[in-house]
Amino acid sequence: MFSLKDIFFAFVILSLLLLAGRYLKQKIRWLQQLHLPESIVAGFLALILGPQVLGGLSQQFLGTDTFLAEGIFSEPIRAVWSQSPGLFINIVFAALFLGEQLPSPKEIWRKAAPQVIFGQSLAWGQYVVGLFVTLVLLRPVFGAHPISGALIEIGFEGGHGTAGGMAKTMETLGFQDGGDLALGLATVGIVSGIIAGTALAGWGRRQGHIQSITRRVGDVEDVIPELSSTETPEIKQRRAKLLQGLLIDPLSINFGIVGIAIVFGWLILNGLTGLEAATWGRSGVAVMTYVPLFPMALIGGILVQIILNQLNLGPLVIEPLMKNIAGLALDVVVVTALASISLQVLGSNLGVFVILSLVGIAWNIVFFLYYAPKIFPDHWFERGIGDLGQSMGVTATGILLLRMVDRDNRSGAFESFAYKQLFFEPIVGGGLFTAAAPALIARFGLVAILLLTTGLLLFWVGIGFLLIRRRRLE
Repeated sequence: MFSLKDIFFAFVILSLLLLAGRYLKQKIRWLQQLHLPESIVAGFLALILGPQVLGGLSQQFLGTDTFLAEGIFSEPIRAVWSQSPGLFINIVFAALFLGEQLPSPKEIWRKAAPQVIFGQSLAWGQYVVGLFVTLVLLRPVFGAHPISGALIEIGFEGGHGTAGGMAKTMETLGFQDGGDLALGLATVGIVSGIIAGTALAGWGRRQGHIQSITRRVGDVEDVIPELSSTETPEIKQRRAKLLQGLLIDPLSINFGIVGIAIVFGWLILNGLTGLEAATWGRSGVAVMTYVPLFPMALIGGILVQIILNQLNLGPLVIEPLMKNIAGLALDVVVVTALASISLQVLGSNLGVFVILSLVGIAWNIVFFLYYAPKIFPDHWFERGIGDLGQSMGVTATGILLLRMVDRDNRSGAFESFAYKQLFFEPIVGGGLFTAAAPALIARFGLVAILLLTTGLLLFWVGIGFLLIRRRRLE
């Protein structure tokens, strides 16, 4: 379908699109106000210049024989892009915890328990409301596919990367429109998350709920703030000693470590698939067959980091460089996924798409306003707004909203938000359950998974109220 030359030029064009996205964002004020990542702007630019928009307009007004009838990108280029999200998402997740300091689970839980409970509750609630509205409305009225019930969590909590990475799995399960709907929901989520978060920040400031604000809401210099590096001079000194005499670029070493993490994930996935086939899979209960590689790559990254630390090779992982590798891969995922989205699918499923969008937005905002003041002992607005942003877009959206209300981290919410990810990412928001949910729904049905996720939501909310009660008794 395409050659190595096509692959090369597909990514050359992608790099030019990213530069164009940056330029458009600098010149168009409303794009700046939305704080959209350049990759999303570039992805929509690629979609507009492709066969569905520019090509469709050219065919309508100039005829089918014009050179713009298929847009400005050749079919091999588009074929490369269409396969890229499911591959590059593995790099994003493999690098997620590489270079991170991994405290003991007990220490993390002590510092971040309310944050973990709040984030998990938000995520499981997205399944509950999505599955419920699919069961009682979308299936009977619109004939929606049962897996539609998982799309809010995949698109909102998982974001564009997860939505793009899950497209192949949903297609395999017979839900051909699932990938495009999930990408559409991810776009709605990140835009509505930033708009709603900014509006809530203004409301919180006026109501006196924000205790640590240091600047006017909206006066934000950082579009997507980076996580601060935890590297110490000692780590850098040990790295210099390890790299002494090696004629290899540190980027190559770190990319190789990401490759090892992906291999670990592949081995875990195949091991679990083989175990399933030899045991419960014989009765027809097959789930692991449909689980993609990227959540296992995340576990592989954690294992690789632990092994490197045990071998005193941890300093080989350069934390800022690893974040750059993951950031580049995520840009590729977002641009190529949006460039490949089917507008026809969104149009033919408009009712399902709009209802899921509204239900997802309503759940996140209502739960934030109700539960955050109860679960967080102090600075509830600052601690909750980060999770609200993440649950409607990506982690960077959560950090952005957190910086809007607490730029100098006076509340301590940033550390709790960061620690929470260790208990969060491996499960939901692109983790194991996110990856398995479509297969579980296809195998066991909407009602069974609705009962399961409702039980998990009640479990986390119940743990939260127990924590609140114990805190009051202290």
